[in-house]
This record gives sequence, structure tokens and C-alpha cells, in this order.
Amino acid sequence: MRSAKAVVSEKLARIVPAATMSTAQRQPAYTTTSLKRWSVATKALPAISQIRSIHVYDFDNTLFLSPLPNPQLWNGQTIGLLQTEESFANGGWWHDPNLLAATGQGIDIEEPKGWKGWWNENILRLVQLSMQQKDALTVLLTGRGEDRFADIVKRMVASQNLEFDMIGLKPEVSPNGHKFPSTAQFKQKFLEDLIFTYEQAEDIRVYEDRVKHVKMFRDYFEGMNMSLQTGQTPVPRRPITAEVIQVSEGVTYLDPTAEIAEVQRMINSHHLALRTSGPRKMRSGYGGFRIRKTVLYTGYLISKEDQMRLIQEVLGPILPQGLAESKDIKYTANNIMIAPRPASKQILDRIGGAGKKVKWQVTGTANFENKVWAARVQPIPGNTPIHSENAVPLVVLACRKPARPVDASLIQNWHPVPAEMAITFQTEIGEKEVLSVDETNQNGDRINPSGKNNKKRQRQQYEDGYSYAQSGHHASYDGPAPSHDHPHGHHSKQYHYDDGPRRGSQRGRGRGSQRGRGNNGRGGRGRGRGGGTGPANPYYKSLDDSASGFDGTHSGGNQNGGYPMDY
Repeated sequence: MRSAKAVVSEKLARIVPAATMSTAQRQPAYTTTSLKRWSVATKALPAISQIRSIHVYDFDNTLFLSPLPNPQLWNGQTIGLLQTEESFANGGWWHDPNLLAATGQGIDIEEPKGWKGWWNENILRLVQLSMQQKDALTVLLTGRGEDRFADIVKRMVASQNLEFDMIGLKPEVSPNGHKFPSTAQFKQKFLEDLIFTYEQAEDIRVYEDRVKHVKMFRDYFEGMNMSLQTGQTPVPRRPITAEVIQVSEGVTYLDPTAEIAEVQRMINSHHLALRTSGPRKMRSGYGGFRIRKTVLYTGYLISKEDQMRLIQEVLGPILPQGLAESKDIKYTANNIMIAPRPASKQILDRIGGAGKKVKWQVTGTANFENKVWAARVQPIPGNTPIHSENAVPLVVLACRKPARPVDASLIQNWHPVPAEMAITFQTEIGEKEVLSVDETNQNGDRINPSGKNNKKRQRQQYEDGYSYAQSGHHASYDGPAPSHDHPHGHHSKQYHYDDGPRRGSQRGRGRGSQRGRGNNGRGGRGRGRGGGTGPANPYYKSLDDSASGFDGTHSGGNQNGGYPMDY
């Protein structure tokens, strides 16, 4: 017969392993099998012992130059509306795969060409080098939704023969049952599983275009390494050398006609969902929508090429040293104002009508209090009938905040220009229009047609280079327009939706010069790479930059003019 002590000892021996197992079960299981559940790629993950380096690439405007809503096409409030997930039943700009599929000439034409011209070539080469590195895990990580975008993203990377070990898109629910309120939280959790699974990896590089996410990642890795050093992590591992590389933001747009058609399709899909599901079952709190066109001004419109000539050859020599790179300077040089509204038929008939080409020559330059710079012009030949909003026909070349282009009318003294600055250029009479997506009621009537919308539109006029006391008008306006007639004058009724090229000029190419390092080489190191010397697009912001997102009464974005995104 066994003693009581022996019986107790046997029972304890059974309990202790069970308790140990229970504790182990509460720890996350960091295995390649578990990690693979994050990925939509079919490729088998490499063995944990094989990987010494992890390379993570963001998709939108890091690897691929995803088109943004065109600020020359839409007013600022509409740009915010289009990019907010809760605005439309189908999720809006960054949550509707049809918008991405419309890039370039559309997926049917672009896929066989591999979306040529729409990739950040520098990052593309880096991905290819990562693929060739045997001890590197190559990862594509994007906040776009897994359910809607897995297919098209896989097709896009396959068109360039890119073989990522993992392609991570934001799921509705994580493999562990977590929901993510933001892209940032999703990416952090993804990276955590990545690092603790590949515990022998010595370094990780993350390529990201958004400034706020770059800082977030650097802080995240710094905090992780501190926790690893103090043993406050789910599983032990050595600290990892982390480098977050900021890629210059690319700025690209759809063809204007295609963009308008896609937005109209979004509206039609929203209306269909509203009819079939009812407002209570929709994620959007909005009713109907419609696209509305507003004429900001009528003028002698100047081509992009001639705008650059005027800025470089006329403004350049007279702009004070040091101001050229100032963020307060806005370059315009885009028209000779006829009227800050649709011009009357009488005026248009007198000066030749919409589409009439008129040649001009610069005769003088001046500035108002070193805040507004303008060029005085005259038509060629001198007896050409023209019409001008100002007593003297002029081109506003640039203005410095808080001045407005309309302040050029206060200029009194003009300085004759030397022969090399007396350049000639051709214009076309037309209207500068802006579109908006307005909410409508059940009868199709516009909701809140005044007040906040008018205030917002006036701000948009300023962003476009003109801000007048008069509010905008619909294109059908044909009333009188008090202004200055000249014995030689002109005007038009063309629709100029886009003042710029289809693709923006600040693209993610070349190498940047910024370099920043975290402490002790651990946590967040970063260097600028991916090039482009132009300014960052002010409309390119993350939803994580805004606590509440777009609520329909937004007064114009954040302090930088940006609007929320979530991808």
C-alpha cells in the first residue's frame, strides 16, 4: 500500500504539467502556418531558420503610383467626401476596386502592359533585389481591404513578375479574431507577428510614403526593442535593427473624363444600394448624390507650357531671393481674367466666343507690397477686341499668403520689361470649372445649397489662384458682368476640367536627401529614398491623421489642406 505522501506527490505531478501547458496555450503561436493566414499570396513561406532580413513594401504611392482625386477637378469638400469610407455604400475612392482598376486606360489594356509608367521604378527595382536575396523575406503590406482588393492587387504585382513571400491586405477580422479601427493598428499587428515568427531575422526595412506612418513605424520599432531588452514581450528574441525608409509621395491622376465617369458610377452604385437595402442597413449615412458643375471664372486660359515660361522667364528675375522656395508662395500664371463668373453672351460674342485663340505679349511687371506679382500684357495685334476684369489686362504670376490674386488690381506703377522678358504666348477663351458631389434629398434637390458650401467653394477659388467677393455660378448663368471693355477684346465657354497633365509631376522617383536615425541604431532608422523634388501633395493624407474623419461639414481639411484617407 502506498503512503498518503506518495499519492499526493503523484497528483501534484499531474497538475503541474497541466498548469504549464495552460500557460503556454495562452501565449501566441508564432509559426509560419499561423503567419501564412495573414497572406493572400499562394507562395509557401520560407523556413524560419532561413530568414535573416525582412523587407516590407507599402503599395499605394510607394510601389504603385495610385491615382488620387484630382484637386483641379473637384472642390475641396468633395475630395474629402470621395475618400471617406462611410460616404458611399461601396466605400468610396480607396475602398472601391473599380477606381484602382480604372488606372491608366483601364485594367483590360493596362494588365497586358504591366501598368507601364504607373510604378515607382526605384522601388520596383528594390523589390526585385529583395526577391533575389535568399535570406530575405519580401512582403507587400497595404491597408486596402482584403475581400475587395486581393484579386486586383495580385494581378497587378503578377503583371510585373513580382513574387512576394507575403501579400498582406487589411482583413475584416484578423486570424486571431481582432478588428482594426485603423490601417496603422493593422500594420503594427502584422509586423509584430512577422518579427516574432521570424525570430532569427536580424533586421527589418519598411518602405512607406506617408510622413505620419513613417514616424509611427519608427516609434513602434523603438518601443518594441525596448520591450525586447527588458523581456516584456510575448516571446523572447533579440532586438531587431529597424530601418523605416520614407519614399517621396507620388502624385498621379486618372484621365479627367474617366475620373468623372467613375465617380458617377460610384454614385449610381450608392443609389442602387439605397433602393435595395434601405438607409438603415447601409454603412453610409448619406442619402442621394449628384455631380454639380460650378464656373469659377471666365478668362483667357494659359497652357501649362506657357505658365512655366511666364514663371521662369518673367517672375524669376523679379522674385526676391529666398522667396522662390517659400511654402507661402503660390504660383498661378494660368489666365487673364475676363470675369470671376460665367461671362455674358454679349461679352463673349463681342470678343470672339469660347475657344477663340488670342496672342499676348508681356509689356511690364510689378508687385503689390511684395505679396502679389503680376505681368502687364497686351494683345497681338493691338487692335484685337478683348475684355478684361481689370483696367489693365494682367497675368497674376504668384501671390504670398495671406494676399489674394485679386490684390493685383491695386497695383499702380508698372515697370517696362527688357526685350528678353517681353515674351509672347497664346491663350484660349474658356471657363475654369470645378465639380462637386452634393447630397440630395428624396426629391433630388440639393441639401444645404448655401452657407457652408459657399464658404468652402470660396476657399477652393483661393486654392485655384483666384478669390473674389462674388460667389460661384452655374454654367447656365448669363447675366450682366460689370467689368472693363477694351476696344480690342475676347472670351469663351470651354470646359477646362484639368489644368495639369494626367499624371502629376512629383513622382516617387530618384533618391531623396533626408536621413534620420533612431537611437543606438535600434528601433527607427530612416532615410529618404524614392525621389521627386516637388512638394508633397496636400490632399494626400491618412485617415489616421484625423480623429473623426470626414463628417460632411468639413471646412477644408487639416491645416495643410489635407483630407483623410484609409488604405
